[in-house]
Amino acid sequence: MVAEGKKIILFDGVCNLCNGAVNFIIKHDKNDIFRYASLQSDVGIQLIKERGIDSSKLDSILLIDPKYAYYHKSTAALHIAKQLSGIYPLLFVNIIIPKFIRDWIYDIIAKNRYKWFGKRESCVVPTPELKSLFID
Repeated sequence: MVAEGKKIILFDGVCNLCNGAVNFIIKHDKNDIFRYASLQSDVGIQLIKERGIDSSKLDSILLIDPKYAYYHKSTAALHIAKQLSGIYPLLFVNIIIPKFIRDWIYDIIAKNRYKWFGKRESCVVPTPELKSLFID
């Protein structure tokens, strides 16, 4: 399903903030580390089930490192930032902040993401140039 050594980012495909974040990650993923799928896609649903994650409680980005683990909420965001080009890996220093504090802030944003950033009627279809980065 995914090429060896690639990490998978699952995101809310109808969320404008999430889609913007994916576009940002693609732009700064100079080492071609990530592949993408929406939480609503067949692949996203399969990957969630395989890991025993309760999808009814999922309002978060998920980072799946197929050989090792998965991360969600602020931990996923920080592990993603660590792999990007530019100054973004410096954000990983925030991992020292206790998870309950980081996730509390993350949850506030996640809870209000549709109200603040909007919602699409359906998942975005990637352009032909970006199609190879998305998992079907």
